[in-house]
Amino acid sequence: MLRRAWAWVRQHLPSEGWTIGTIALVAVGAIGLWLLSGLYFVSTHEQGVVLRFGKFVAVTGPGPNYHLPWPIETVELPEVTTTHQINIGYQQVGEGDDAHNEDVPGESLMLTGDENIVDVNFTVYWVITNAADYLFNVEKPDDAIKAVAESAMREVVGQNQIGPILTEDRGPVENQVRELMQKTLASYHIGVTITGVKMQNVDTPDQVRDAYRDVQAARADQERMRNEAEAYANKIIPEARGQAAQIVQQAEAYRQKAIAEASGEARRFSSVLAEYRKAPEITRKRMYLETMSQIYAGVNKVIVDPAAGKSIIPYLPAQTLGKAPPETVTVTAPAAAVSAAPDSNTQGTDSKGGTP
Repeated sequence: MLRRAWAWVRQHLPSEGWTIGTIALVAVGAIGLWLLSGLYFVSTHEQGVVLRFGKFVAVTGPGPNYHLPWPIETVELPEVTTTHQINIGYQQVGEGDDAHNEDVPGESLMLTGDENIVDVNFTVYWVITNAADYLFNVEKPDDAIKAVAESAMREVVGQNQIGPILTEDRGPVENQVRELMQKTLASYHIGVTITGVKMQNVDTPDQVRDAYRDVQAARADQERMRNEAEAYANKIIPEARGQAAQIVQQAEAYRQKAIAEASGEARRFSSVLAEYRKAPEITRKRMYLETMSQIYAGVNKVIVDPAAGKSIIPYLPAQTLGKAPPETVTVTAPAAAVSAAPDSNTQGTDSKGGTP
């Protein structure tokens, strides 16, 4: 190598005017420049990774540093404070005002826990925490992070229902994906930290969107009808219980009334029995008269003494002409009752307007 280098130098040097001292000076200057090429500067958002013949040697911090010149040692300067992102399920096309997102169906179609298909587009944000692990433990760290993110999202979506995934309550799903990704990547010693997972556009696939909306409408109707039924049950059950309590109270009141009436009748009978035992004949007459007055209280009646019945001529009162004849009951009083009553031959008008 030295001979070839010397031959190359001699070819490019002029044929005259060069001495050994001049050549030595030029060689020393070249060696000095070669040694100075090992100087490098690490900024605040980078880490210096020194490689000696391709093998990791050390990690250097921000500021001026030195490594042996190439080809003995080289340095890599990955950014460790910049937040990187990976889009899964979609990709950005164009720049500026013409930029737009296009779906990547192979990455975004996933199966939920209730056996529904959902189209999930999300973004993963991460930073490098260990530059050496990031550069050497995994061959293609960006591809590895993307694969882990897709796998974690599929696992979490497969454990959840489609409702929370489609609604705005996606925070728990995103946290689960981030924690699962961090755990998996830590086992790979990839040297990165997942700072966030953001679900962008989540919807059902175009092929089944109409059918899914019909199912959701049916479920909404089912929930509404269930709520109406529960409201009706909550209304009718207290009413039925109130009616039952009312019936029980009425029955209890009737029971108390029947008991009170029966007790009163029993006491009345006992008092009548006591009076009857004192004067049986008078009590019997009084009971007979009271009973008959109750029976004939609502009808027109004529009471005739059997002894004077043959001498009375029946007549029709003038005020009843043209009207239906009143119901008349002829009562033949027993002699004993008549003799005990006041003068039965006395004629008068009762409360009904009849003639006794």
